[in-house]
Amino acid sequence: MRHTVRQATIRDLDQLVPLFDHYRQFYGRTSDLCAAREFLLARFHNDESTVFIAHENGRAIGFTQLYPSFSSISLARIFILNDLFVYEQARRKGVASALMSAAVQFATASGADRLSLSTAITNNAAQALYHSAGWTRDDQFMVYDLAIPT
Repeated sequence: MRHTVRQATIRDLDQLVPLFDHYRQFYGRTSDLCAAREFLLARFHNDESTVFIAHENGRAIGFTQLYPSFSSISLARIFILNDLFVYEQARRKGVASALMSAAVQFATASGADRLSLSTAITNNAAQALYHSAGWTRDDQFMVYDLAIPT
């Protein structure tokens, strides 16, 4: 059976939590299913993100999460495609492309000016996917982060 992609709801939380936890582990974080659940639950309850989920044969195999934002320069709404993950055994089947396509359709329907994302410098597979989907790398701006002490 081919995969399907649809917008997730809070009823998908049990399927999203392990995906989200694996995504975080991919980026070197320790597994924490409880924290992953709490984080996603807060996003749903506060309507702070839009999540798309991919299924194959009734099993969740991937997701992407968008966060709304705005561009002062463009005077427009934008979305940050913050998370994109597909289980390794489901990769190279078009799942990530389908998730990104759903994100683009959602952003378009929402009147957004653009989608933005970032990925690890070493994540060559993701970079190739983004390039093949028409995304362009921003060579005008550098990204800086400042950790806030807790």
